Amino acid sequence: MDILKKVVRKLKEGYLAEMYKEICWMWQYVRKYRLSTLFYILTGLLGTAFSLCGSLVSKQLIDAVTGRQTEGLLGMAVLLTGLSLGSIISSAVVSRISAKISVVIQNEMRAELFDKILYTRWEALQIYSTGDLLNRLNSDMGIVAGNVISWLPGLVTKGAQFLGTLAIILYYDPTLAVFALITAPVTVLLSRTLMKRMREYNKEMRQISSDIMAFQNDSFQNLQTLKAFGLMESFSEKMKKVQETYREKMMAYNKFSIFVSSYMSVAGMAVSYLCFGWSIYRLWGGYITIGTMAIFIQLASRLSSVFNNLIQMVPSLISATTSAGRLMAVSAMEKESLEDEEAELLKTYKGKLTVELKDVTAAYPDGGVVFEHCDFHAVSGEIVAIVGPSGEGKTTLIRLLLGMLAASEGKTQICWGNSDCCCLSAATRHCFSYVPQGNTMFMGSIADNLRLVKPDANEQEMQDALEAACAWDFVKELPNGIHYHIGERGTGLSEGQAQRIAIARAILRDAPILLLDEATSALDMDTESRVLKHIIKSTPQRLCIVTTHRPSVLSMCDRVYEVKGNRLSLKTTEPDSSSGGMET
Repeated sequence: MDILKKVVRKLKEGYLAEMYKEICWMWQYVRKYRLSTLFYILTGLLGTAFSLCGSLVSKQLIDAVTGRQTEGLLGMAVLLTGLSLGSIISSAVVSRISAKISVVIQNEMRAELFDKILYTRWEALQIYSTGDLLNRLNSDMGIVAGNVISWLPGLVTKGAQFLGTLAIILYYDPTLAVFALITAPVTVLLSRTLMKRMREYNKEMRQISSDIMAFQNDSFQNLQTLKAFGLMESFSEKMKKVQETYREKMMAYNKFSIFVSSYMSVAGMAVSYLCFGWSIYRLWGGYITIGTMAIFIQLASRLSSVFNNLIQMVPSLISATTSAGRLMAVSAMEKESLEDEEAELLKTYKGKLTVELKDVTAAYPDGGVVFEHCDFHAVSGEIVAIVGPSGEGKTTLIRLLLGMLAASEGKTQICWGNSDCCCLSAATRHCFSYVPQGNTMFMGSIADNLRLVKPDANEQEMQDALEAACAWDFVKELPNGIHYHIGERGTGLSEGQAQRIAIARAILRDAPILLLDEATSALDMDTESRVLKHIIKSTPQRLCIVTTHRPSVLSMCDRVYEVKGNRLSLKTTEPDSSSGGMET
């Protein structure tokens, strides 16, 4: 009655339903790789058959030797040797091929999840840290991929070993089968507790691993800042605290594992001694031969071991389903829609474009309103500036234009021709070239970074883009020039050089709208002015939208908007160079 109540409670809590969903999610991959799974099962069953047949032949061989029956002795010895070699060879083949298949499956699954993360809406991804995503993509994916290919074959193979061994023992002595499985009820009951505790520990350990990876990633990304402020000791202490939390959880899990392992060892030893004693009694009474006693001892120990192995597959499944749940959470996030019939027309349109925001309210998922009921208007051939204090919403406006953030209210659209318009979204992103704040260089050569936006660009095209961004003068002086290797986060370049290469990359894309988000902040005023003049001169029909604080930029703009106090307002007079902003 108590057990029934516990089961009902678990069902109400959704514990089993959650595991069922996670198993179903993993099952889609088992079906996808069903041929590999079938291979594992067949080879595992073949190895089991070799092992069981070897036990039977060894019994016959022992009885023949002890009974001094020389007839057929050599044949049995050869057969036993063949079965043993067959078992070794099948095990080696399985091990070799399984490694190959496992790597392939893990790579395919990881690439699939990586693509899902790339195509997930930017807004949805903000609930995860970079470290957490990396941990899910690597550690969790490794656990799930390993179990997808091995868990079901392992269950079938061990199940066949158990049933085959049990059948042989029952054939010779049913009482011995009872002794061999005498600890089974206790083991099953223990597995219920094990299942619950193991799942809790796995969730906690996966989350702590994510926290550690996120902390390390954040620290290394900002290493220059840590050194500049002398924060090394402080962050070292923080790392120790994070590790202490990990140690406490790991030791608690270790304590629980030792208890379970000790129980299994004691139970196995008790079964072995019990079966050994019963075998001696049966041999002493003349009921069995020495060969039968040998197979009794061998198979009784194997039966108990295989049963425990079956029980221990539960923690493996729990670990896999826990990781599967973490991967499901990422896979289930809303994806960007890159298909829009109207937006497709823009790819061949060469005329003027108009970007508009009408009565738009922008807010993030946490409820923070950035600006509300605002309008924005920009047309091809113009330079439009967005100004305002830091943190007021300039970058948010850029995200609206790029379709990374959806407006809470109002319309965000791009129009062309006489009256054709479509909503700004991921599908209209091809109309924009974007230069964000900070260093956005990738590891590789300068040419590699430029060709990210135009893979077939030749060296002359790249040189033209670098000249337009006032970057060619320093690039041609670098070792290997355009093929100069850049390290992580632009190592090997100054901030100003990295910004100019990023601008060149945006120019090379040749999109009709250029977004510069504080993209000239690391340049001196003279270089900044030359860069903007080159951009205007090279493509006068291009719409250029700039977020900036600098009066020197504002003086070149056709229109200036200010984001301040949850409002986006159009400025109508000349910039005041003394204040660095616009006067109304």
